[in-house]
Amino acid sequence: MATITLKNIPKQLHQMMKQRAVRHHRSMNSEVIACLNQAVGSAQVDPESLIARARALRRKLSVRLSEKDLSALKGEGRP
Repeated sequence: MATITLKNIPKQLHQMMKQRAVRHHRSMNSEVIACLNQAVGSAQVDPESLIARARALRRKLSVRLSEKDLSALKGEGRP
């Protein structure tokens, strides 16, 4: 495994990372690795699985929107 040395970390950021590590019951090193993993998108998304989840959620909804409803909602709050 590779090693990275971080320099000149702002004090406030260092404190926030410490607090975050405590909240997640991790070491600082493990917390930094978790944050980097999240930031670079290491978790692969399976498009088919995502579509299946969206369809399952849609089936649970009791509301059906028409094209007219969707157009109105899209324009809501726009000048």
